Amino acid sequence: MNNRKIPGVVYYTGCILLSFIFLVPFIWMVLTAFTKATFVMKIFPHTDWTLENIKYVWHQVPFAIYYRNTVAIVVCTYAIQFATITLAAYALSTLNFAGKKIVFLIIFIQFIIPNDILIMPNFMTISDLRLNDTRLAITLPFFGSAMGTFLLRQHFKTIPKALSDAATIDGCNTMQIIRYVYIPNARTAYISFGLVSVSYHWNNFLWPLIVTNSVENRTLTVGLALFAKSKEAVLQWTNVCAATFIISIPLVIVFFIFQKKFIESFVASGIK
Repeated sequence: MNNRKIPGVVYYTGCILLSFIFLVPFIWMVLTAFTKATFVMKIFPHTDWTLENIKYVWHQVPFAIYYRNTVAIVVCTYAIQFATITLAAYALSTLNFAGKKIVFLIIFIQFIIPNDILIMPNFMTISDLRLNDTRLAITLPFFGSAMGTFLLRQHFKTIPKALSDAATIDGCNTMQIIRYVYIPNARTAYISFGLVSVSYHWNNFLWPLIVTNSVENRTLTVGLALFAKSKEAVLQWTNVCAATFIISIPLVIVFFIFQKKFIESFVASGIK
């Protein structure tokens, strides 16, 4: 009986150790952000605790503008994706039309292509539309999502067709069926994709860096990179870590709130 428990103990011990290894950078960042500056880098700083780093960074960097831009980009992008992936997923999961498998194959291929490969054609399109240095330029290439469509399609296929048939008998049209039958039953999928979408666009660096030039349109990640190389950082890791903490802590809080639904959604959709 004891021999059967040993593998489990070893497994959980290994998971805890591996988790700690992944958490070391985050722990170091948080501790450094709230300690006084020092030229000695340690995982656990030994200087006094202070809030001066946070105050200094907040006043030296226009984080209010960066937060406004980033929140607007994240919210608008997800709102539009919500509509596009819902309609696409409904069509691919319930409707029968010519070329359905080909359309799904094209979407799946886009799902596995890294976004960085599309930077050049996207930039040329944005330039032709004369949208450079605008928040619309940052969001426009992401109005659709192959991942969101695929995830939602998997959830829609698990919803019994009898529910939509009953709604049709009650006089509901297609949009009403989507609104009152499919969307409520795929709530966890929307939450999961929302976390993925928000975290990606919150942390997206390369594309906003390419298409924006002014402070009024920069995002948090671009502002952090510019601050880390500026004289205001005064070559102190405490200031850089404080700026990183200001940017990352909202995502950490949101993930801990919705982590259970996030995991449940991917398990229910069959994605491992």
